[in-house]
Amino acid sequence: MDSQTLDGRGDLSGDSSTEGDLDPQQERQSCRFCGFMLKDTFVDLGMSPLCESFINVHELNRMERFYPLHVQVCSNCFLVQVQEYVSPAEIFTTYAYFSSYSDTWLAHAKDYADRRVDQLRLDTNSLVVEIASNDGYLLQYFIQRHIPVLGIEPAANVAAAALRKGVPTLVSFFGRQAALALVADGKRADLLIANNVLAHVPDLNGFVAGMKILLSPRGVITAEFPHLMCLMAERQFDTIYHEHFSYFSFSTAERILAANGLTCFDVEELSTHGGSLRIYARHSDDTSKPVSARIDDLRAREMKAGLARLDSYTSFGEHAQEAKRELLTFLIDVKRSGKRVAAYGAPGKGNTLLNYCGIRTDFVDYAVDRNPYKQGKFLPGTHIPIYHPDRIKQTRPDYLLILPGRAVRGSHPLCEGVLGNQIPLRSSYWNSNKAASDDESSAILRRSGNATARIRREHLETHD
Repeated sequence: MDSQTLDGRGDLSGDSSTEGDLDPQQERQSCRFCGFMLKDTFVDLGMSPLCESFINVHELNRMERFYPLHVQVCSNCFLVQVQEYVSPAEIFTTYAYFSSYSDTWLAHAKDYADRRVDQLRLDTNSLVVEIASNDGYLLQYFIQRHIPVLGIEPAANVAAAALRKGVPTLVSFFGRQAALALVADGKRADLLIANNVLAHVPDLNGFVAGMKILLSPRGVITAEFPHLMCLMAERQFDTIYHEHFSYFSFSTAERILAANGLTCFDVEELSTHGGSLRIYARHSDDTSKPVSARIDDLRAREMKAGLARLDSYTSFGEHAQEAKRELLTFLIDVKRSGKRVAAYGAPGKGNTLLNYCGIRTDFVDYAVDRNPYKQGKFLPGTHIPIYHPDRIKQTRPDYLLILPGRAVRGSHPLCEGVLGNQIPLRSSYWNSNKAASDDESSAILRRSGNATARIRREHLETHD
């Protein structure tokens, strides 16, 4: 199959056609799922560069592209979304995120693979397909169980890493046309995996329609995505960036699948990415898989949380503005007192917050990251230099900003000898910290109680 024919206009659906005769400006302002005109703002984070567009040293004095990070909500289906300011081909053809640099994410992947093999009784006659399979971080564990697999990954540099691991990988975007070509080639998925990819898709209906085409008659789809209810409740505005075109509640995701002939029959709530969902879907005419009671329970909790009311969405922007004011006030006080601040991690979510708040090297001396692809480069927009994590031991900063994770517990050898404490940068901490008192949860700074920055292990690893 020729993958070059599948990328269309470069979006993850692989389809270039548009329906009807909508004016282009009008089309850009309509909901990507239901077509309803978008009028309401969820949050406006100003202008920002692409969060994974890391800068080489010779590029520091070149012009850098910034795009609006204006997030809207559809008043009809409540899909929260960012306009397609940049095509996925520009974002994902070469990509800086490699899943295998996170030990905790690998453990999450292995546990998932072992459970699905046993639950679905997969064997050597089965086929597991993962869309946006990255560097083979997940499919490698199915191969260890002798299950045939196929990865579909648009980023050639990331797919090359998967191929080196022996994971069969098609370098292509995915959508209706890609699915039809795979089926014509004799492939149907008994387990079709879409982990943290739905958010990256401008053409949701084309993408989900492709999933239905590729799924075998009794097959199962699992899809993981950050849960909008958690994003709103914990004020996680730093999880918003251009690479994420859409943000899903369960109820909205369920409607999108149903509109394309798929039924959600179970759901799990996960702790990953600040609170995620794993949904299980089947063909709507496959009655062999009954709908779990957890579906109705989650729908009811979302309703109680206000996710069916427009005002719940339109009030979110003020939370982001207040978090920005609090963080800047704290950093100004710290720098005036002569303290040194470094950042741990260089994830996309950190770049959103740093650019929104205007935090550059006047506040943060440097960042460190485990991913060698990022080391020696500079954060987009802010131009904060990125080093190996050993830099922390060498320079002993007074404070660490933990860009990937939430409020932290535990410790890690990398941080031994670091003076002072850590600044939990996730906006969820500014909302509430269940492990702390009310006074502590309202503070920007959480003191570790000794001279070592106390950081839970998973927050020292690279996350999307």
